[in-house]
Amino acid sequence: MSTPVIEVQHLTKEFRLGQLSGLGKSLRDGLARLRGQTVVPREMFKALDDVNFSIRQGEVVGIIGHNGAGKSTLLKTLAGISQATRGKVHVEGRVAPLIEVGAGLVADMTGRENVFLNAAILGMSRRDIRRKFDEIVNFAEMEKFIDTPIKRYSSGMQIRLAFAIATAVDADVLIVDEVLAVGDLAFQRKCFDRMEDLIRRQGRTVLLVSHNIRQVERLCTRAILLDHGRAILDGEPRDVCNVFYDTMDQKVHEGLASAGPGLGRRESSGDIELQALKIFDTTGREIERTEYMGDFNIEVTFQVRHMIQRPSFGIGVHTTDFLYLATSQSIDVLKVPQLEPGVHTVRYAIRGFPFLPGVYSFRVGVALGDSFQALLYVENVGKLLVTSAPGSRAVASQKSEGFVALEGEWSLSTLPKDACAVGPQLATGSLGQR
Repeated sequence: MSTPVIEVQHLTKEFRLGQLSGLGKSLRDGLARLRGQTVVPREMFKALDDVNFSIRQGEVVGIIGHNGAGKSTLLKTLAGISQATRGKVHVEGRVAPLIEVGAGLVADMTGRENVFLNAAILGMSRRDIRRKFDEIVNFAEMEKFIDTPIKRYSSGMQIRLAFAIATAVDADVLIVDEVLAVGDLAFQRKCFDRMEDLIRRQGRTVLLVSHNIRQVERLCTRAILLDHGRAILDGEPRDVCNVFYDTMDQKVHEGLASAGPGLGRRESSGDIELQALKIFDTTGREIERTEYMGDFNIEVTFQVRHMIQRPSFGIGVHTTDFLYLATSQSIDVLKVPQLEPGVHTVRYAIRGFPFLPGVYSFRVGVALGDSFQALLYVENVGKLLVTSAPGSRAVASQKSEGFVALEGEWSLSTLPKDACAVGPQLATGSLGQR
């Protein structure tokens, strides 16, 4: 087995909380100590706490975790930007850090001058810079502006140039911190393709921090989950990312539950108001979570203030960031001639909730049956946490792309050998759905 190119042993990084002490305070604290008085030190914060792992040549490792988990601190320590408080960090070969891309550009220098300066800082020789100069400029799409001072560039142009410089370095280890979402959508696609080329074709060793967990699953061969400075899980990207998803879904659900209805459209004609939306399992117990493909009932209670003729009800599902997923209407199904003033409850039974594990919200609407004129519309009510069924994590992880599992029947048909010998030699079989 090959020797690790990155080795981290008992890595701990501490910071002191609060402001840095000025000269005056330092002198006062020194005098206080001489007098035998106690000086209360600033509290220490562990950004990294006894982290251990090793990475071998060609591995692509994703570092994931919540905000403040220690991801960027870890990368800065590996890149030599920050020194460890305790522990050992060893990195073999040249390192190209894509951390805070664009921070090293000099505003009064032209793009051309910045290419030579920053590439030299990253360890490229002047000869290599000249050889790769056109490639850098073309990738950044800066041909017209390369001799213009950086201070006249937009922020997106600066980041594009910095990314092109950093990824042009022939480094043994590439350290990437949230830089695949730079520029517009077209340039983001170029960045992603460049990273795939470095990983798949050139076989670079890469450490990648990204909040885009799908990118980690696609690009990485391994993932490490950090939580409050500690590495709590290290393994297959899909398994590690699923644990992170479950943790984040639980936090989102708890946050939404404590915040109440929160954001979302709320419109009413004044004829009818929403009083409550509750979710019950099939035994009648009120719930806030269900297993994937679970059965449950939704009860929506309305306060009707003025009589409504032939009302039509609607219930929809959306994500916590208001991506509409599904809607069901009662029109032609539930015939209600009229609703008298008072309190009324509408029930809707869902069998086999099709959405994959995550946090979902509901939206409710009421309209006049004849004209479909909206009388009430409310979003972001009745939060529901969907979890994997016990023992079904493997099945759920295989279906975790998107919001619903695509069901169908697979079949394989093969042409007879004598048929293959006649006519064009195309393929020996076909794969598809019936």
